[in-house]
Amino acid sequence: MSAVSRIEGVETEVTSRWAEHALATLADAGLRRGGARRAVVEALSRHDCAVTALDLDDELRRRQPPVGRASVYRALEQLEQLGLVQRMEVCRGTAGYERVDPTGHHHHHAICRDCGRMVPFEDPSLEQAIGKLSESLDFEITEHDVVLRGRCENCSN
Repeated sequence: MSAVSRIEGVETEVTSRWAEHALATLADAGLRRGGARRAVVEALSRHDCAVTALDLDDELRRRQPPVGRASVYRALEQLEQLGLVQRMEVCRGTAGYERVDPTGHHHHHAICRDCGRMVPFEDPSLEQAIGKLSESLDFEITEHDVVLRGRCENCSN
């Protein structure tokens, strides 16, 4: 078995814990938890990996009542400022937003430069190497992201 494993899905319990945590954090910050913010939090909790603002916008326009594009972007910005989501470039200047697990559990991404396909992965040896690097640099690493860019199997054929 390889040290690198693909993420196949996120348990419902984990996503609902994140949504509860996000809504509580919004309330603690003095922001209302209803309407567009709640809709964005609930939508993010259903995604296993990063999702673009446009994809969220499309998803939330189909619900009743629909959520406006400006509200989606504003909610994502607030969630990012509160450390509840992480913004990352997913393809050619397009940003994706991914939930930040309050327990610190995370995964990394391999992204195809041609089609934008994103493959999440976990690698314990990579985490160990980052820990060793932290020690050798005498630098406390509090967070990190690893994004591998290249060409997926479909695009390299």
